[in-house]
Amino acid sequence: MKIKPFKGLRPPKACVEKLVSRPYDVLNSEEARAEAAGNEQSLYHIIKPEIDFPAGTDEHDPQVYEKAAANFRQFQDNGWLLQDAREMYYLYAQTMNQRTQYGLVVCACVDDYLDGRIKKHELTRRDKEEDRMKHVRINDANIEPVFFAYPDHPELDALVKTCVAKEPEYRFTTSPDGFTHTFWLISDDAGIARITELFAAIPALYIADGHHRSAAAALVGAEKARQNPAHRGDEEYNYFMAVCFPASQLTIIDYNRVVKDLNGLSEAAFLAALEKNFTVEPKGREVYKPAALHNFSLYLGDAWYSLTAKPGTYDDNDPIGVLDVTLSSRLILDEILGIKDLRSDKRIDFVGGIRGLDELKRRVDSGEMQAALALYPVSMKQLIDIADSGNIMPPKTTWFEPKLRSGLVIHKLA
Repeated sequence: MKIKPFKGLRPPKACVEKLVSRPYDVLNSEEARAEAAGNEQSLYHIIKPEIDFPAGTDEHDPQVYEKAAANFRQFQDNGWLLQDAREMYYLYAQTMNQRTQYGLVVCACVDDYLDGRIKKHELTRRDKEEDRMKHVRINDANIEPVFFAYPDHPELDALVKTCVAKEPEYRFTTSPDGFTHTFWLISDDAGIARITELFAAIPALYIADGHHRSAAAALVGAEKARQNPAHRGDEEYNYFMAVCFPASQLTIIDYNRVVKDLNGLSEAAFLAALEKNFTVEPKGREVYKPAALHNFSLYLGDAWYSLTAKPGTYDDNDPIGVLDVTLSSRLILDEILGIKDLRSDKRIDFVGGIRGLDELKRRVDSGEMQAALALYPVSMKQLIDIADSGNIMPPKTTWFEPKLRSGLVIHKLA
């Protein structure tokens, strides 16, 4: 893999906690407006600039993108973002529930993405790609990083350990989640050279989170190359910012489903239909969490049920067919409930496991939804096997936590 260090644009220590934000795509405009209230230094003014317009303003209005660029310039003019004097790598550690994962912040190569060496496991939507492409173009920067995994590498682990022993540039804890974020600079020539050399021997990187940001960054880079008659291949736009974690350190949590109706079936008829392909066991009113692969949790009518897929309904040798999201989509959502397209059907919604199974219960008990289905989480091995085989996971399969905080460092394309 081809990577390079870069001159990061970063907040001074005094304002880092006010500036950093959650990623643009994990909250809506009104949530961003509330989080940024009274804080002119919040990165939401750049990544969710619709908050600077009246509520209800279309986030895709050309004026909104222009406002992002104006705010980005203002942050630099005000000294809230300052560019490092030299190229370097960075190290970003996240601690959740006493567990820490260490990510190297690098510039990944556009050609590696376009040639498939940076591997994806999700389809992207063109409208979402175009939204992020407009944001990259108008700011001439990767404001937010993408989230990559790489195969475990002992020497890289040792280099990270050496870096962690030094004083960090930033360390803070976010609320209300209680996650700790720590950030170091890797500025020594020997360390930079060795990291570059070790990544050159890694055969592939895997997109964990940020498929649309990756696509947008790579497509804008390729676009700039075509538009530059003096293009050489070493320009800054040939690279985009990524945080790369060892695969074994990452945790994928469950990504669950709630449905608005039972496709005309009574609760009893729905349970009876499930018995064709599942062993159905009532679990009462205590929350039931899926215990293993091919076991599901159903909340229906103020009660929890265990659903265990019967032998013959799945193929453990098929990287897609083995996934519980495939099983549930085929045998429950499609066959029984008539939900064919998870990307567009308005009868289904998705709930990240970070919210807990109580959130599924709440949405059903409120009357908003009629049933909820909890899935056993996908493993990193499954994700890598699917990416290596050139396959694509079904929609809404993986949820990584903790999410990267945006604003710790920015990559300018010029």
